[in-house]
Parts: sequence; structure tokens; C-alpha cells
Amino acid sequence: MSPFKNVANLSVSGLLSESKKAVDNITHLAMDRRIRLAVTGLSQSGKTAFITSLIHQLLHGLSAGNLPFFSVVAENRFLGSKTMLQPNMEIPAFQYDKFISSLTGEKPEFPRATDGLSEIRLAIRFQPGSFISRQLSKTATLYLDIVDYPGEWLLDLPLLNMTFKEWSEQLLNFCSEEPRTALAAEWLKYLQNIDSSRVADEETMRQASQLFTKFLHDCRTKKTGLSYLQPGRFLIPGDLKDAPILTFCPLASSSNSPPKGSVYEVMEQRFESYKERVVKKFYRDHFSKFDRQIVLVDLQKALNHGPGSFGDMQSALQGILNSFTYGNSNLLTRLFQPKIDKLLFVATKADHVAANQHPNLERLLNRMVVRPVNDAVFQGVEVKTLAISSVVCTQTVVREHHGRRLSFVKGVPKGQSEEVLLFPGEIPETVPSLTDWEENRFNFLDFQPQLATSGSGGSVPHLRMDQAIEFLLGDKLS
Repeated sequence: MSPFKNVANLSVSGLLSESKKAVDNITHLAMDRRIRLAVTGLSQSGKTAFITSLIHQLLHGLSAGNLPFFSVVAENRFLGSKTMLQPNMEIPAFQYDKFISSLTGEKPEFPRATDGLSEIRLAIRFQPGSFISRQLSKTATLYLDIVDYPGEWLLDLPLLNMTFKEWSEQLLNFCSEEPRTALAAEWLKYLQNIDSSRVADEETMRQASQLFTKFLHDCRTKKTGLSYLQPGRFLIPGDLKDAPILTFCPLASSSNSPPKGSVYEVMEQRFESYKERVVKKFYRDHFSKFDRQIVLVDLQKALNHGPGSFGDMQSALQGILNSFTYGNSNLLTRLFQPKIDKLLFVATKADHVAANQHPNLERLLNRMVVRPVNDAVFQGVEVKTLAISSVVCTQTVVREHHGRRLSFVKGVPKGQSEEVLLFPGEIPETVPSLTDWEENRFNFLDFQPQLATSGSGGSVPHLRMDQAIEFLLGDKLS
């Protein structure tokens, strides 16, 4: 039978019907837009406040002057937005209502940091900007899934390319230098009394892993502020708290193969299980499906804590970025092989320094990530760096001081009740020298959120959130 016989028997009306279905399908795909936006940041970078403000600004996008650099608003094509039902029933919902209540109450407070994976969906209604899109539909909707996850989990991705021996050697090498040497003393002393070739018992392994976990938590405290800490689930275990899969730690290897059932072999097995069941699962179920990524960085904290903390944060950022899957994203790649096609670096808490220091925040962050960013740009990803404030807490005030005009910030420092006028110092535009830290140049403070004023239309005041939203979503709302 001729392969063309069925085609010959098709009626003209049938062909038209099939063509109309194809056009309808294409139109539906073109106008029913979706994007998965991943938000992460290292410890105390303001991730929860950022997501809360992002959602709040979109929900209040029709407020006059609220988002002047968001093109769909500036062009009067924005028709509103609203939160939708939780898209994934297996992932906890991001508790926006609770967090915004903290920020906008009679005594505004920053929301408590989240300690696991969460998600929220927004529907953004708008009028298409291009002539062709307007012919397909007068209105369109972008469904935005915002995924919140700890930066500590992202630091686990490099483990996929390491053996237990390689990881142990790297971490033990880190512990040969301060401040890790002092912080690891109790854990390393315990390891010295363990024969890793002896038969494993749960009590020994539990004690070793608990001391190692305490060491990781101590590394993250305000005193040291270290960032490059693995495994991430030891710090934020989520639903794996007290699970045997988290009962291991780095061990020095011997020249001989470890006996079966030994401490070394069992810890090695648990390390491999952690990679397979925790790290790969996170990559497969979540990370590989992201379209766009925001990385939040608190540079002031790193500068306050000194060169060790600053260098460690730079290493952590580079380790994170090396794990991203980059590439141009179009309709087909989003359906079958999602890739990150836009990457936004955010220097948070910009209002905690004077306005004239904001360009230096961006330059310094750019210099910290220049190598991995070059790789990303080469692979076709669009990269941008912004200094923002999710929630503005201060005002910049210029005053004469000993014959010089200096820029101060005015606000209420965290933990205090009285407003102060403070000269916070200058942000270096390049990585500081050791002399800069020896002179104690850096002593930046955190500030408390303030009540929204009537001039803000009841919305939370922000700094450059509209520019961040435009970079991340503007092309999808054209």
C-alpha cells in the first residue's frame, strides 16, 4: 500500500482541522509561559527577606512608582499578579504571608531564615509587547515558580566529582590552617584515638560525626563566618536529622586497603551513599530543572570577619558556580533539557552602607567571581551583578566632618532601639590587602527594618529590586 494513500484520502476540512490544532498547540505553548527561578545564598545573606520582598513587589506592581525599571510596568502592560496553589505537593510551601507580616507589623522584623527547600508559584498577567504576540492573544500569563533552597546544599554538588579519600584529604588540609585548626581541635583529637582499620561500631562513628558536625557549625558562627563547608546537610539536615546517612566524617587514609567492615570502609560507604541518595537526588529532582538562578552574597559580613572569611567565601562562590549547567534556553530546551540561561549575583544589604559605595559593592563582587563568570558567559549565559536592598532600613545623609563632606547612614542598628547617624566606612572596589584588615577598616553594622511610609503606597521600600526583576523576567514578559 502506498504510504501516501491515507494523505490522499484526507479531506480539505480535515487538513484545516489538523493545522488549526497544531497552531493552537503552538499558541498555547507560546502564551502559557513558565519559568523556574532558583534563589540561594550563603549563610545570613538575606535569602528569605529577598524572596519575600520579590513576591511583595510583584503583588504590588500596580502601585504608582513602585517598580520604575520593570519594563512591563513602565509600559503600562502589567495587569497584576497573584499567588497560586502550591505547584508541588511534596515540597513545603514558602510561607510568604507569615514572612511579610513580620516585615510590615507594628514592630517590623526580618523573617527568620528558612532551613530547607520550599517553593511558591505566582501568576503574572500582562499584555504582550510585540505585534506578533498581540495577534496570538491580547493577554498572557507567566507562571513563576520561585524555589528557595540553602546555599549549603549547593556546596555539596562538587562532592559528586570526588572520592572519599580526595574529600578527606582536602578537608583535613583545610584544617591545617587557621581558623579551622583551632575549631577542629576537639574533633581531630578524637580521630587520633580511633584506629580506622578496626571493626566499625555505631557509637564510635556517631561520636566522630557529632564532633565533626559541631566543628562545621563553629566554622559558620559570627566569630569566624566561614562559608566553604561540606557536607551541607550536616549544617541543615532537613528531614535527614539523626539519619545514619549523616554519620560519617573525613578520615586520613592508610597505604593499605581498609578491611571489610572497618571504620574507614563504612564511613566511605556512607559518603558514597550520601552522594547518591542526597546530592544526586537534589540535582536530579530540583537543581537540573532550574531556568534562572540568583546567588545572594553578604559582602559586608565577609569584610568584617577578615581575610580568612573573605577568601573562604570566594572559594565557596567559585565552587558553587562550577556546578551550574549553563546554556541558551529556548522553548525546546526548557521542555526537554532545562538549563540556566541567566545568572544574577546580588550584593545584599546595600543600604547598610552609603549610596556612594554601592558601585564598589558591585565591582568587588564582580572581581570575586570573575573566573567562573567568564566560563558562564562563554557558554552563552547572561550574567549581571547588582547591589540591592530587599528591604531598605536606612537613609544616606551627607554631612560636613572636619572640613570634609562625608556620607553617613541613618537607621536603627540591629538589637537597638534608638536611631543613629553612622559613618560605616568605605567598600573597597578590589580584594583588600592584609594591611586593610590590620587597620580595622571594616566594621559594618546590620540594621532593623522600618515601618513602610505612606509615600511608598504601603509597599515595602526596596533598592533596585525592580532592576533585578527586569533582568530575570523582563524578556519573558515582552
